[in-house]
Formats: sequence, structure tokens, C-alpha cells
Amino acid sequence: MSQKDFYGGVDIGASATKSVILNSRKQLLASDVRKTGVDFEACSRESMDAVLASSNLTHQDLVQVFSTGYGRHNVGFANASRTEIACHSKAVFHFFPRRTTVVDVGGQDNKIIHIDAQGRRENFKMNRKCAAGTGAFLEEVAQRMDIPLDRIDSMARQATEVVHMGSYCTVFTKTEILAHLRVGKKLPDIVAGLIESVVKRILEMDPLSGEVVLSGGVIAHNPVMAEMLARHLQHPVNILPNAQLAGAFGAALFASEEPEPTID
Repeated sequence: MSQKDFYGGVDIGASATKSVILNSRKQLLASDVRKTGVDFEACSRESMDAVLASSNLTHQDLVQVFSTGYGRHNVGFANASRTEIACHSKAVFHFFPRRTTVVDVGGQDNKIIHIDAQGRRENFKMNRKCAAGTGAFLEEVAQRMDIPLDRIDSMARQATEVVHMGSYCTVFTKTEILAHLRVGKKLPDIVAGLIESVVKRILEMDPLSGEVVLSGGVIAHNPVMAEMLARHLQHPVNILPNAQLAGAFGAALFASEEPEPTID
């Protein structure tokens, strides 16, 4: 491996597309995050082009590019693809090389992954049944309350109490929010309750044993969720560095460690 070797990772998520470039020391050089459009191939290419431009590199400078995420098979310039489970596990073990429980709160689904002391995945669970407890849930209810997504975290921190939500269904929650507002509940207290409802959904999915590491864009933008989760678990939890880039970072790690394709 040369000091001038560079590796790329692309994560085509249902909500956002993330791209990264790593150097030969597996250090993050640059990244890009953008909304995933309807054309996965075009979005992935635009995202990677942006990362390359910010690094003064070209596609020819990349030894390999691996893709992951919902649209991983639509990245035409990728040399190979890996699952989101594998890439999040890879990224977390890179920063926390020990036994951990990974919680990824995504735009459309949540994942809980148990990793052993050697970085191998022991088992995992996913929540795909509905939007409840995901980033999409927070986005929908935030729109209903006319709150910008980037204010959710700061508003939840202003709460003086947590308004507990009786329903996890997005549709019913919107009705419940109206009822709370009608009786005079404060908006920050309701927002804190919405964050807590996401935390409770995570806790219901699978036991969070041992050291817990959180990844994903929802956690990256709402670290108050980690604090609430820690209170429920009664011990601290970790947030992965550059948590929203976990999938892309893991994909790039795979690209840096697996044999380069040979040309016959």
C-alpha cells in the first residue's frame, strides 16, 4: 500500500447519500452529505465528485471504491458493495476495537448490531415495519409542528418536563401532539417526549448489553437522544465520530483492506 493510495466509500441511504475518501492510514480526508434523489447513480456520482474536488483528487487517484446502503447496487463506479450492517460494524470497530453493541438510528430503519471482541458480528435486529422510531418519524412530526429539523435537538434541551407519548404510530402521534398543545403543553416539552419515544422504540427492539455505540445521521444531529438513552440504561453511551458517515466510512475501510481487482 502506497502513501499516495486513496480509497472511497459511498452510502446511498433512503434519505441521504454520504461519500468519503480515506488515505492509506485510514484517515478521513473529505466527506459529502446530500439528500438522496430519485436517481441513485447520478446522486452517488455527484457526491463522490464533490469529495474528490474538495481533496484535489480524481477518480483515477482512487484505488477502490466500495458502496453500501439502500441503493448500493446502483453505484456504477463502485468496485464492490457491502451491506449496511457490515459497514456500520466495520466503522464502529475501527474506533472502538472491542466488544460493543451498535445502535444505528437511520432515516427509514433502526439497527442493533452486536459485535464481538474480534470485530465479528454476532447477531443483529432491524426495525422495518413502519417509520416509528426513525428519522422519518421525527421529520414528519417536526413538519407538523413547523419546527426545522436542525432545531429539534436544541429545543428538546429547553424542556422542563418530558411529555410522554402514548402512541408510536406517526399518524396517531400527530393527533396526540395537537391534544397536548390544546391543553397548554409547551413545545420543547413535547419535542423532548418525541425524542424519548424514539429511545423507547430502540430499547424495545433488543437488549442493549455492554458498551453501546450510536451511529447514524439522526444521532449526529440529535445527540440529546444519546443522553436520554444513557439515562434509561443508567450508564454512559458513546457516539461514533462523524456518526452520519458510518456506512460510507465502513465501506471505504473494506475498500482499503480487500485485494484490488486484477486485470486479465
